[in-house]
Amino acid sequence: MLFTDAYVTVNKPAQGEYKDRGSRFIGLMYPVKSEEEAKELLKQIKKEHHSAAHHCWALVLGADAVFKKSTDDREPAGTAGRPILRVVNAHNLTFVLAVVVRYFGGKLLGVPGLIAAYGEAIRQAVNNAAIVEVIIYDLYFIACTFERQHEVIKLLKQVSVKFKAMVINEQEGVIFEIKPSQVNPVQKLLSELDFKDLKWVQPGML
Repeated sequence: MLFTDAYVTVNKPAQGEYKDRGSRFIGLMYPVKSEEEAKELLKQIKKEHHSAAHHCWALVLGADAVFKKSTDDREPAGTAGRPILRVVNAHNLTFVLAVVVRYFGGKLLGVPGLIAAYGEAIRQAVNNAAIVEVIIYDLYFIACTFERQHEVIKLLKQVSVKFKAMVINEQEGVIFEIKPSQVNPVQKLLSELDFKDLKWVQPGML
């Protein structure tokens, strides 16, 4: 089984631009956490660039970048969304919304021209973006008595974990963060103390 301990994204919006035969292509990059957030951003972009001819985009989500969507927004099929997505994929980016807004200049560019223009516009935005690597830590809770907490902590110190607290909702135990790839090794270590299962702690429960 493969684990993803980190992903690459942008930490703030970025912009780039490309022009060809009078048409202006504005590339926009945004960090996003969900499809809903991306939809709201698209509404804002369309409102801001209401006179643009096209608003083409690609969306990639998930630490493993498994969620991918793109649209040509009335451009010929495969000439806008896919080129944008290819650039995003080439930089291994995820949790990003990549948009290219086109202001039509009066001359047709043809399929090769459109593919090049949309790809270059978002490439310029990526070049101007602050790209960061985000390390993933999953939060776990082990219920145990106060007397046994030192045993658990001593064992967990054999791997790289971040200890967070000693109680949750008035229940005694140990809360810690670990990388996804460390879950199985930690479970193996804990089995020595008869703690074979890790209880997942949902956000907001702490």
